[in-house]
Amino acid sequence: MFAASIGTVVRSFVDGVIVLNDVFEILWHDVHSDIHLDLTDGDNFLLIFPHTKEKLIENGTFPITVNDKKLNIEVKKFAADLVYTIICIEDPINLTTNQKTRLYCLEKIVDTLREGVMMSDHTGRISLYNDAQEKLESLDSREIIGKPLWEAYNYNPQYSEHKHTFKTGKPIFSRYRAHSTVNGVPKYVNYSTYPIQKNGETIAVFSISTNESNLKNWLHQTIELKRQVEHEDPNYHSYKNGTTFSFDDIKGKSMALKNLIQEAENIALHNTDVLIVGETGTGKELFAQSMHNHSLRAESPFVAINCAAIPETLLESTLFGTVKGAFTGATNQIGLFEYAKKGTLFLDEINSMPITLQSKLIRVLQERLVRRVGSNEVTQVECTVISASNEDPEKLIEEGKMRLDLFYRLAHTSLYITPLRERTEDIHFFIHYFLDKYQKKFNKSFLDLSKALLSLLLQYHWPGNTRELEHLIENLIIRVSESDESIDVEHLPAYMKKKIMSNQSVTVSKQKELKRNPLKSIFSNSQEHYIQKTLDETAWNISQAAKILGITRQSLQYHIKKHGLVRP
Repeated sequence: MFAASIGTVVRSFVDGVIVLNDVFEILWHDVHSDIHLDLTDGDNFLLIFPHTKEKLIENGTFPITVNDKKLNIEVKKFAADLVYTIICIEDPINLTTNQKTRLYCLEKIVDTLREGVMMSDHTGRISLYNDAQEKLESLDSREIIGKPLWEAYNYNPQYSEHKHTFKTGKPIFSRYRAHSTVNGVPKYVNYSTYPIQKNGETIAVFSISTNESNLKNWLHQTIELKRQVEHEDPNYHSYKNGTTFSFDDIKGKSMALKNLIQEAENIALHNTDVLIVGETGTGKELFAQSMHNHSLRAESPFVAINCAAIPETLLESTLFGTVKGAFTGATNQIGLFEYAKKGTLFLDEINSMPITLQSKLIRVLQERLVRRVGSNEVTQVECTVISASNEDPEKLIEEGKMRLDLFYRLAHTSLYITPLRERTEDIHFFIHYFLDKYQKKFNKSFLDLSKALLSLLLQYHWPGNTRELEHLIENLIIRVSESDESIDVEHLPAYMKKKIMSNQSVTVSKQKELKRNPLKSIFSNSQEHYIQKTLDETAWNISQAAKILGITRQSLQYHIKKHGLVRP
């Protein structure tokens, strides 16, 4: 019967269906038992509800009351062998049967949560962004919903955590990162990301974010006060945890360095893995130790290992441990993951770790379980992992030297240390700082650098960064004699004089080039405007813009954050 066929189809979408003929007689009906509507096929609907004729004719939408229950009625017409009137019934308060009402309630619940909730679909487009997430990130949901995540937050789609979770079906727990920046201030949130699966397939991915700023500020004040007390007390012997440095030992005057220290202090207060990226000699381990001593893990061990200094076979057993008989000469030995306990394991030069070992490290970082070489038993990993790379991770991934999965697990948040050549104020500071240090150490007269030598040092690009500058100043103090009136170019070690003088030639040629192409000279005078202009002209291609500006990708990303630049 046609009435039953069309009624059955419609019934799957609503709480009840009544199909009438052209004189409003009931041909077929199916109404949810909770509504308690007593109907019989063949009855005339107008006799049961006499005031509805006009609405039935006009295909209207109207409420009716049945046994003190308010129902919503929607009238549809369907023409086949004759004209059918289809009455769709919805119970607006029945959450079990009315999916629209239940969805409305769930959306209201999500919007009243104190935690931020954001959901994306299979294409990476944001489909849900609640009120709490708006407040956490100071963004407007009307401008966010419908956009791909990487466009909304301005990053490379390759590094999308939602995209990664959608592909793997595995959640990502407890990250601490700032995805949005407002007026140059990064909005840090603590969040976890989960897949939504149906019939074994991932259909969406969502993140739940929390704002721990109050707790963070309280912890920061407590740790800072404790650090000041320890620093002022000459009888207090700190650093019994395997470290030498704290943030007090990081010297410099530039705003870039001050902002970096503040960012590192904020990250240190959260129990999250960190990837520190910086050139050789920028002080990556100095930051790692300082972050450990600034955290709640300060009383636990700080364990450091240089991944480039140990052969692959030995590195695996050193990190994970061994059991007796695993290989010739193997003994029962705990690895560094276990030895670090609830402290910090620092993996320096992680970019030198062989690809074959990276896959084993991924498993440990993901599951937080470590298995000694030759053993079937696993041990819980309790330490936080801080890793360091002296190469750009994006470049390493492109060249196949670092697995993308490893990057995701190492870089719950990242810290980029700006090279010394981009912090001229710090070059000035360190020249005088190291002069004072080594003149006192070697009991030499306090002499200044000549103007010629100072000019050379300020123009030098310092590939070895602060470490190279300290080494040079130490050599200058050793070579200067008591009869000298100042420290001059002649006191430079031969190998350094060659490097610095050749660098000066390159600098002069660059200055000539600037006369032909004034773009780089503009950069020094109006950073914000010129960076914005260059980014717009390159469609926000970070690598291309950095090449035009003559700086590294990390430095450009720092300047974007510093000036609060947002992709249009």
